[in-house]
Amino acid sequence: MKLLIATLCLAFAATGALAQDKKEPSAKQKAQQERMKDCNAKAGDKKGDDRKKFMSSCLGGGKAEATPAQKAQQERMTACNKQATEKKLKGDDRKKFMSSCLKS
Repeated sequence: MKLLIATLCLAFAATGALAQDKKEPSAKQKAQQERMKDCNAKAGDKKGDDRKKFMSSCLGGGKAEATPAQKAQQERMTACNKQATEKKLKGDDRKKFMSSCLKS
């Protein structure tokens, strides 16, 4: 009796595993696979951390490279942050300074 129950359990488990293998990927999964292919092709010869960073950005829907406007904003943020740190500004004073610095 125990052997019969064990055999039936294995048969049901095997049937379920086979059914999962034949299941078609969903539209969302297909889209992700396509995105992986596209990003992989665009990654080209990138290696190591550069490739990881690129793939993460690409798969997340972001752009691989920052636009010139984004780069300018990042540079402005870095410069303003450096000035605020040199002046040892904190709290509301730092917020006001950063706001005015970034607007100029």
